[in-house]
Amino acid sequence: MEERSLRITGADKTFFNKITSTLTRILIPTKIGINSMLISVKRNGLIRSFENYNIKDISSEKKEELEKKYDQAYTSYLEALDKYVLDSIYKKVKNSTATEFEKQALSKYYGIVQLKESEHIEYKYRKQKYLIELDYEGVRNSTKEKLISKYSEFYISKIDMLYKGILKNYSIKLADNTNTYDSTKEWIYTKVFATLEEYIANVLPIKMKQEKTINKDITEEYKKYEKYEVGKLDNKDRIEKNMILLSLSRKLFTHSLPLVVVEQCYMKVLKDARCLVQDTKIAARREKAYSTLINIIEEYNSKLVSTKVYWDNQDEKENFKKFWDKYKEISYLKETDFIEYVKQKEILFMKNDIKQIRNEKQDYTKIIKYYKRKLVDYGAIRELKGYKSTGKYIKNKKVA
Repeated sequence: MEERSLRITGADKTFFNKITSTLTRILIPTKIGINSMLISVKRNGLIRSFENYNIKDISSEKKEELEKKYDQAYTSYLEALDKYVLDSIYKKVKNSTATEFEKQALSKYYGIVQLKESEHIEYKYRKQKYLIELDYEGVRNSTKEKLISKYSEFYISKIDMLYKGILKNYSIKLADNTNTYDSTKEWIYTKVFATLEEYIANVLPIKMKQEKTINKDITEEYKKYEKYEVGKLDNKDRIEKNMILLSLSRKLFTHSLPLVVVEQCYMKVLKDARCLVQDTKIAARREKAYSTLINIIEEYNSKLVSTKVYWDNQDEKENFKKFWDKYKEISYLKETDFIEYVKQKEILFMKNDIKQIRNEKQDYTKIIKYYKRKLVDYGAIRELKGYKSTGKYIKNKKVA
């Protein structure tokens, strides 16, 4: 009997595996259906709580009570979404029935989960962002216009808070050293720019469509950004795009990315632009890179440094004041003699940048040489011939 039983079990192993696999395939759609229904119920409850919480002209006690209910509804909603990912998408991927979107969604989910141990604050914000973005895709693809409209109001409100939390977390990390560009924090700068681009590409268009009174400056900067969404970008394009991202950040994330942190990000972009000028071998491309650098220097000084109220170093403040007075003096030429205005502006920027980079850890000898060559061409400094060096006469030596 025992021997026969073992033989039967062994013989039917494939059969039982097939039954299990078939049952799993049958049950998965049911599970997805249950989860979808649960999410729908939780989502509707969340929207009601959100609308009640945003009612104006109510007492502080009532507001506090509605806020508590809204927080509870939001937590319950997130738990339902999380369960959906783990119960439904995971099983579909495991059983090779998942779509490409579902495969990517699960991969992204586990990428966020990996942050839990090393970057818990970022994990907390990014997981919430991921879950509501996932549901927003489903809502947006539905035909229920009323649901889309109501959910979009909640989505914009919450996603704004989550992005602000993520960027504020990066700001705290960068604030350890606010006076100089720290190359050891390169990965944080990369994350800041990536997060800004993510928001401006995916969230800002929805916000602009929803809010009729959007800032005109934001609209204009966004149009500039759109030009960099098409085609393959080279290093110059990426630097210019990062400048637009920083400019938009001053209007969208004023408190999450305070001035002192944005200044560090500008310094990072300036560093990248200087390196591009001195590392580019082809003359025409180097001139384009130089033009980008001049634009960055102008924007850095006009949009950021000129707005500073508090200075840690009074000497730096006085030096900038002299520079800024000279810049404003040159600006008068813009209307009367534009070519001379451009020339004088470049001379001012190059001389000031030479002072800025002389004591930097980065080796900028090539760009200083490039600046001096241009200054000689502009007649801003003299080129000396027959220069004596270490007691020896060097024939036709050119010194700027």
